[in-house]
Amino acid sequence: MNGPVLAQAGSAAITTADFERRARARLDLAHPPGLADLGRSSGPGSWPGGDHRLDDLPPLLDPPPRAAAVLIPVVGRPIGPTVLLTLRGTGLRNHSGQIAFPGGKIDPGDATPAAAALREAHEEIGLDPAQVCLLGYLDPYLTGTGFLIVPTVALVAEPVHLVLNPAEVDEAFEVPLAFLMEASNHRRGTREWNGRSRSFYAMPYRERHIWGITAGIIRSLYEKLYL
Repeated sequence: MNGPVLAQAGSAAITTADFERRARARLDLAHPPGLADLGRSSGPGSWPGGDHRLDDLPPLLDPPPRAAAVLIPVVGRPIGPTVLLTLRGTGLRNHSGQIAFPGGKIDPGDATPAAAALREAHEEIGLDPAQVCLLGYLDPYLTGTGFLIVPTVALVAEPVHLVLNPAEVDEAFEVPLAFLMEASNHRRGTREWNGRSRSFYAMPYRERHIWGITAGIIRSLYEKLYL
């Protein structure tokens, strides 16, 4: 595959230059706080990010979650910046068939969460690390499936040539950053999970159903850069 499916022409409302300026001003690549620094007090303000915040529920920290990293690849298209997303393979054990950022578990050999995110993006979709300019980390995001994810924001230079790993990814596609950074597109949904009602964000875009962890991380990006 030579490149991702471009979902729609982007909007001039958000430019690549403005996105990069905001990211460089508000993010950095200092190592994010470890699990030992998270959720120590009982107040909601101390909890790590995650969908549990939408329901004012304490995070599940027992057993300790596994460390993971994802790459948030923003492609600097002339028509406007886009966010590169993947459709996970239907045969995967976790989150199969869902829309996700490239990423996965942080291995002992990964020097930083950003290194893990770059490695996973190369393994999953063939994204060349030489095309990626790292801009900084968002706050760690705790999932109900037992992962503490470090989202790594990056700017990807054109041309984008991808080679998908069919064992992990069914498709790669792009959504305009302007659409994802528009708060009116951030819907709230609920579903039953482990016997209780849980809330989540959803950002449906045409035939794409972006929701759950991925939508929650996108919301975190919005709150950090555009709120």
